[in-house]
Amino acid sequence: MSKLVTVTAPPHIRAAETSTGVMLDVLIALVPAQIAAVWIFGWRSLIVTLVCIGTALVSEWGIRSLFKKPSTLGDLSAAVTGTLLAFCLPVGVPLWMAALGTAFAIIVVKQFFGGLGHNFANPAIAGRIFLLISFPIALTTWDLPKAAVTTDALTGATPLAILKTGGDAPDWLALLLGQHGGSYGEVCAAALLLGGLYLLCKRIISPIIPLVFIGTVAVGMFLAGGLDAAFAARQVLTGGLLLGAFFMATDYVTSPMTPWGKVLYALGCGGVTLVIRLWGNMPEGVSYAILLMNIATPLLERVTQPKIFGSVKKSQKASKEQES
Repeated sequence: MSKLVTVTAPPHIRAAETSTGVMLDVLIALVPAQIAAVWIFGWRSLIVTLVCIGTALVSEWGIRSLFKKPSTLGDLSAAVTGTLLAFCLPVGVPLWMAALGTAFAIIVVKQFFGGLGHNFANPAIAGRIFLLISFPIALTTWDLPKAAVTTDALTGATPLAILKTGGDAPDWLALLLGQHGGSYGEVCAAALLLGGLYLLCKRIISPIIPLVFIGTVAVGMFLAGGLDAAFAARQVLTGGLLLGAFFMATDYVTSPMTPWGKVLYALGCGGVTLVIRLWGNMPEGVSYAILLMNIATPLLERVTQPKIFGSVKKSQKASKEQES
């Protein structure tokens, strides 16, 4: 007779969601931003995305084959990593550079630590920072939208860079529709909000992290801008805040699972973003903020872990032992 062995603590909950299903929903949520990118910057944006996805799939298959581990391409996590990294890049980035950053994200950040569920940081975020440190000029040369290209100017500053120097950012419609320079997957605020709403409605992500993250930046910028609501709103709609808050900071593996852990994590993401945007020597800080809080996630989960029902504090346990 075979022996039944319990390998996890009860209760055992059955759910319809699978890793593949979750990743597929994330990819679907990113489709509006990709369509917007093609409309704004042209077909090269789709080419960059496909190069990153292809590199991610080949890298994951290759490294797992080398380590003699089963293929995990079916869970679609590699495709999500490739897409998210691509969305953080300028549309004119050299394709070999995009492929190099994707290979680093998959091989070094994800697979060297054991694959999906074991990586300490979001691979797409780490890949972007790797490229930004290695090739700062290429990663900060922003192509202008097709409608804004002239014979005198093919590239331009992002709205955050303009605000950093005290200039006037584009109007509301331009910010919502992405008619300005920047990473091609981050510029269209309307498309990202639509994708984020899809994930919230499907309950793929919790609203805690994006709301607290975005809210922290909004309130901080409102106060720092002299109670200027327009300034705060522009800070929310530009840069990588929406992409990071909805699609990267909410990564299951690298964000806390406890409710209060999520709150502290999101507050940290927003706080670091504020510090870098307001006082740093660069206009954007979302990627660095998320990476730092990814590293802090184990600590946040430890300090916010709810007490097990029926457990006794160490001090109470020690006093009872002394009495006995």
